[in-house]
Amino acid sequence: MKFLLTSGGVTNPSIHAALEELLGKPVAECHALCIPTAQWGHPMCGPASVRGFVAAEPAWRHFSGLGWASLGVLELTALPSMGTERWVPWVQEADVLLVDGGDATYLCHWMRESGLADLLPSLPDTVWVGVSAGSMVVTPRIGPYFVEWPSAQDDRTLGIVGFSLFPHLNAWPGNMPADAERWAAGLGVPAYAIDEQTAVKVVDGTVEVVSEGQWTGFGW
Repeated sequence: MKFLLTSGGVTNPSIHAALEELLGKPVAECHALCIPTAQWGHPMCGPASVRGFVAAEPAWRHFSGLGWASLGVLELTALPSMGTERWVPWVQEADVLLVDGGDATYLCHWMRESGLADLLPSLPDTVWVGVSAGSMVVTPRIGPYFVEWPSAQDDRTLGIVGFSLFPHLNAWPGNMPADAERWAAGLGVPAYAIDEQTAVKVVDGTVEVVSEGQWTGFGW
């Protein structure tokens, strides 16, 4: 897969250009699947926020509301009750997976339970666009600071990319640069702290930071 890992979505022209480079065509010609699953694992999310994401309401204008050719919903908690012959073609036919925030450990659990995690290596041309936990889930660890799901055994996630992410830098007290530095010190892997105007692009293991805002790298 190709990855565009963001904190707050496609929030500026630089990130938008990076997205269309990954897609190989305009957003308006691309078919997207929305994955809201991480929201169910976070105490600050619920039916209203899931609805906003999948309905591309104004608050999601930088993500599901970018003007895609079509939007569908892929709810990972439902997939184990279906045969793979039903849902795998939906994923294969999509140009992009839009993976929303919430709790990354909950999302990781359902990516494994559903079989989506096993499918990803067979999708070399599909673009994964994450917001917050939707970005963090492909990293090796998210750090205990970001674990909100009570059933999480630890802070480990999928480890598809070789670095961790601290999203929403400077967005609120507790997510300031000093907090990010303390978070990174306990991880044991390279990491980035990124704000809402920053994304990390990953293609075939090559990592590029795309930013019109603020970001910091740790351990590189």
